[in-house]
Amino acid sequence: MISTGLQKAIDNLNIQDVYVRDQVASCIGDFDPKYSAEIERLSIQQMHVVKRASVAALDDESQLLRVFVRLGARWIDPEKKNEELAVRAVIEAEFIAEYQMTATLEQSCIDEFSLKNASYHIWPYWRELLSNQCARMHLPRLILPTVQFAHDRRQQTEHLDSDEQIAQK
Repeated sequence: MISTGLQKAIDNLNIQDVYVRDQVASCIGDFDPKYSAEIERLSIQQMHVVKRASVAALDDESQLLRVFVRLGARWIDPEKKNEELAVRAVIEAEFIAEYQMTATLEQSCIDEFSLKNASYHIWPYWRELLSNQCARMHLPRLILPTVQFAHDRRQQTEHLDSDEQIAQK
């Protein structure tokens, strides 16, 4: 079940934009995935960090919530004991999700929304970026699953008007 604070944030935040703020993609040292014999034994580690959320005042007296999320994947050689030497390739990106605020929210509502919901809006963009970057770098194809909400969507749609319900499907 959704908490009251999270529901208040959902009701008063409208997604405006999702974009990449920073991106890093590199092979480490002499690693060349296209010709590497070790490619099959590499394991993949993933990173997902909600870094921060900030409220910005816009010129027309409205407010914008900006949530910064860092995502990443790295390919590791499990046979190397030194972690620094084990990393063979890295793809990381920091995304910003921007939401128009229709009402002033308490910091606890903003924090809960940032931690529980913002990543769902960013995830499709990360999924696409990672898949395409793997192909460009000749890394093994990595397809991330789509993300599903853990709570019952039927309860959530009771609060939405019919246009919003159609957009969710």
